[in-house]
Amino acid sequence: MLMRAEGLTKTYRKGTTEIPVLRGVDLEIAPGEMIAITGSSGVGKSTLLHALGTLERPDTGKILYGPTNQNVLQFTERGLADFRNRVLGFVFQFHYLLPEFDAIENVMMPALIAGEDRETSRKHASELLEFVGLGHRLHHRPSELSGGEQQRVAIARSVILRPKLLLADELTGNLDSKNSQNVIDLLTSLNEATGISVLIVTHDASIATRMHRVLSMKDGQFV
Repeated sequence: MLMRAEGLTKTYRKGTTEIPVLRGVDLEIAPGEMIAITGSSGVGKSTLLHALGTLERPDTGKILYGPTNQNVLQFTERGLADFRNRVLGFVFQFHYLLPEFDAIENVMMPALIAGEDRETSRKHASELLEFVGLGHRLHHRPSELSGGEQQRVAIARSVILRPKLLLADELTGNLDSKNSQNVIDLLTSLNEATGISVLIVTHDASIATRMHRVLSMKDGQFV
């Protein structure tokens, strides 16, 4: 078991109104597993992904990690930040690349922030961009890349610190069908090459069926 969520709940409050979003969600993710979470808008998919990524704390429940079943929700904020850096990678619908830096500099950034020396970071970033098919675009800025290429750079950046789990929220939402399938091909290749687990939130059934397991959410629960 890589990660297990137990009884996650989350309620948002707007004035005096309470809006339950997660209603006791349980989920287990195995090492090397690729999972898709599907469902209509507003059912809690992204909230669950943010909770699993420790970007947002659930109201109740546990998130247990690794063979020791550490409950990461008991970590301090600094401990959670360290956990995210060591264990998790994130890719979102918008790539969030820094426009003033070229592709290799964008990919290097998390490694440099983590204290890796520049030469090692550059070598690793170059290898990752080669892996994602952009070895010829190392020095192009985001504005000089297509949408599919930008998302490939974002994926390379998300895995430069060798995370165990990649969390992806509608990462193909802005891409056409061909580029969407190309991006999923890339995730599959990464999974096979590195054993990274992948959890992807998607509305696209053709994307979901490429995963090992598909889970559907409705009203804050799996159905």
